[in-house]
Amino acid sequence: MSRGREALILVPGLGADERLWAPQVEALRGVADVRVALDHLAHDRFPAAAAAILAAAPPRFALAGTSMGGYVALEVVRQAAARVTRLALLNTSARADTPEQQAAREQLIALARSRGIDEAVRARLPLTVHPRRMDDAALIQVFYDATRAVGLEAYVRQMRGAIGRADSRALLATIACPTLVLGGRQDVLLPPALSEEIAALVPGARLVLLDDCGHCANLEQPAAVNAALLDWLAW
Repeated sequence: MSRGREALILVPGLGADERLWAPQVEALRGVADVRVALDHLAHDRFPAAAAAILAAAPPRFALAGTSMGGYVALEVVRQAAARVTRLALLNTSARADTPEQQAAREQLIALARSRGIDEAVRARLPLTVHPRRMDDAALIQVFYDATRAVGLEAYVRQMRGAIGRADSRALLATIACPTLVLGGRQDVLLPPALSEEIAALVPGARLVLLDDCGHCANLEQPAAVNAALLDWLAW
């Protein structure tokens, strides 16, 4: 890490690697020492995933997580709040999975194991991307490429971690660092009400909801996300 610049760790979501954060790495590397965390992919429980990120992290760092990466980021805060200088939670939730959500994950695991990881990605795309972006071949290809690179077993481990994760709503009131909460107004997987809930429970949190944006704000609205994160890093 460079002396004098804040360290920033970005945690991608389900079946994602550094590709998910590519527009943000490009935009933020001039103002922060940016690292995309992949340490968590070896674990099927989020406490262990968070511990792996912390083991590789500098003593103090800013932290941003999107979707499932937000679940892991909250676990990092639970374990080491004093080390997190600021927090950004994108397209995520503080709630545990409902039984219906757990069942849907089990179905995706079964689909990925029986018919391949691409089929699981294809089945989830309508929940992941704004309908008007579904014909954006370059955008859609990112999801396939990243999930293939992560691999089936890591994908399954992440799903298992999500199924067994703790509810983090009680944690939110204890968060004392500058916190940005960002969501897409057309996110059907984790609707904006979940972002509003987080922002209402974290003291002093700032809420940004993007229009014409689904579940993957990082890639759907990169300029707006970059602007929000640059502003957050300047608080």
